[in-house]
Amino acid sequence: MAPISIKRILISESVDPCCKKILQENGIQVTEKQNMSKDDLIAEIKDYDGLVVRSATKVTADVINAALNLKIIGRAGTGVDNVDVDAATIKGIIVMNTPSGNTISAAELTCTLLMSLSRYVPQAAMSMKAGNWDRKKFMGTELYGKILGIVGLGRIGKEVATRMQSFGMKTIGYDPITPPEVTATWGVEQMSLEQLWPQCDYITVHTPLMPSTAGLLNDTSFAKCKKGVKVVNCARGGIIDEDALLRALESRQCGGAGLDVFVEEPPKNHALVNHPNVISCPHLGASTKEAQARCGQDIALQIVDMVMGKSLVGAVNAQVLASTFTPESHQWIKLGEAIGAVLKSCTTSKQPFSQVQIITQGKHCQALDCVLISFTVMVGLLSDGSQSCPNLVNSLTLAKESGITVTRNHSEGLTQGACEVEISVNGSSYRATGSVQGGVPVLLELNRSVFRQPVSLTGNLLFFKAVASPPLLPSVTGLLATAGVEMESFSAPAARSGDQWYCVGLSSLLVDLGALKSLVKAAAQVSV
Repeated sequence: MAPISIKRILISESVDPCCKKILQENGIQVTEKQNMSKDDLIAEIKDYDGLVVRSATKVTADVINAALNLKIIGRAGTGVDNVDVDAATIKGIIVMNTPSGNTISAAELTCTLLMSLSRYVPQAAMSMKAGNWDRKKFMGTELYGKILGIVGLGRIGKEVATRMQSFGMKTIGYDPITPPEVTATWGVEQMSLEQLWPQCDYITVHTPLMPSTAGLLNDTSFAKCKKGVKVVNCARGGIIDEDALLRALESRQCGGAGLDVFVEEPPKNHALVNHPNVISCPHLGASTKEAQARCGQDIALQIVDMVMGKSLVGAVNAQVLASTFTPESHQWIKLGEAIGAVLKSCTTSKQPFSQVQIITQGKHCQALDCVLISFTVMVGLLSDGSQSCPNLVNSLTLAKESGITVTRNHSEGLTQGACEVEISVNGSSYRATGSVQGGVPVLLELNRSVFRQPVSLTGNLLFFKAVASPPLLPSVTGLLATAGVEMESFSAPAARSGDQWYCVGLSSLLVDLGALKSLVKAAAQVSV
């Protein structure tokens, strides 16, 4: 991947000073402006290539659309629900978080709340401050031997599990992504939610907030739990339905709740916060000196590594880019974009193409990731000088929005890697096959015309279809000379009969392809 130029970054919240220092030491200008309104941010963001936020700044579609130069949004923390990731993706902007920066702090707070729920520590402390000495009122229970259900078995869920196992708790869990055999190695037995709810003495949630997790603990799921189950949410407000939780607390179906996050922050549901069996915190999951320093440092180093072309870590909407930082990937990226551009130039119809089929062959393509090659091909096909600016972040998203069906397949048939692309336009199809030879992207075949020698996909290229004849080359050469264009290379097809495609390298593109009409049946040109 070509290095991404990041010259100016705006930090819109209080981030550890090491973040600014690291960015500046690597030649990036940094401006810090906190507590901006939405309108202030919209007015300010147009001047920056990057934006670093924590959780308070709402990076909405309006903000993103006002950002003329923005290439990256860095979240110094884990969740990105304050960023409109879909809007950023459409504009080709990378959204990056620090996936492990606050893992330990969030896990430790979760364990603190679990222990506090078992022994009523905050309530007892407040009672003491009020001058009371009431031992019977705060009779607790041991964690030893109890069952802890962990919903979401990522980094934080794993750390919670290992810590609570040291108290003698049995840990069970649910996660749609992490394989059961993996979680079993750190002592968590996976099962369905329907199996999990009735077994748990305690439940803690560690999932992102999305449509499938919103209200995950609700009236129905609470009814399936043990009477008196205790719950903890240090993840995102809304995973536990707050109204359902309050009803469960009042009916004693739920015996207590530890809440660090809320649907609305600060919360306006005072009945929930003030309930005697609720321990609440003002979103302190990442509020440790260590976590803040780690998140600030991580986001700065991740941005610097990306700019330097070293690696890409934490990109939530551009995981495919992670495979672009190897030297061998660069020429294959150029190949995919070039094949897309060549096929686009060959479509005589102005109608948009409806289908794209991408077939990769050989071990080279498999190692590079077939999905990456699909992104690169679509960049070439969709680039038309408009404001859509397709890139490796958004090209497949833009294709889907345009109603283009993209299919991809891979076969091990060839030892030499190759990429074949076929597009359909108004019932007609166009096909090209290319490869990387000697570190150079080359075209092997165009619309079933196999070239005698591979065509180097660089510079100004003229493609034309014609019947082979002795006068053809002199006639084309003469026409180019009349137009003041020099022929720099010539590639002929292997076949010598019927309509075949030829390629000519030019010193500059022709002003008018119509001049070729008397000599050829079809013509296209492209600058690669």
